[in-house]
Amino acid sequence: MAISVTIVEDDALVRENLVQLVEGAAGFRCAGACADSEQALQDIPRQAPDVVLMDINLPGISGVECVRRLKKLLPQLQVMMLTVYEDSDKVFAALEAGAGGYLLKRTPSDELLEAVRELHQGGAPMSSYIARKVVQSFQQRAPSAPEAARLSPREEELLRHVASGYHNKEIADQLNISVETVRVHLRNIYEKLHVNSRSQAVVRFLTKKQ
Repeated sequence: MAISVTIVEDDALVRENLVQLVEGAAGFRCAGACADSEQALQDIPRQAPDVVLMDINLPGISGVECVRRLKKLLPQLQVMMLTVYEDSDKVFAALEAGAGGYLLKRTPSDELLEAVRELHQGGAPMSSYIARKVVQSFQQRAPSAPEAARLSPREEELLRHVASGYHNKEIADQLNISVETVRVHLRNIYEKLHVNSRSQAVVRFLTKKQ
């Protein structure tokens, strides 16, 4: 079945270009297009898309806040932030709100579609530049929360691979463990950090302080 995508973008030209990109790609269909968060919060629960492409800098309710509200309504909804912003604070705010991926608007069309497919399949795609910033922050920050302190060295190592955008099979190959072992580690990490997604696990570990 085609992956259904809803676009939330206030720039009419960009929004139309994204609609045409999705509609013209094999294996995808556009479920809708919204000009602001208010319209998105009204339309998306009815459209029930597989993936939402969400701008951050929206008029009125921000894209980050829109993601937060949508995830409360539709916990299984996959959201990809598509933005011009590269700074770490916006990245972490979006991921902590529940976004599963973060791409820059200059991402080539074929890479964007592949990232949407990856997100739909359970990955956490990010632009290489963004992924590097996440990994750098991971290496620089010393988590001090009790939850973070309980993570084992193996779990921390696995989270670094998640932050770099690796799929479970790739993580298994990198760490020389089975895919099922990766899944077990992820379930344990989610439980310890009180989260339910890969991106939220990374952000919680990075940003949670006593």
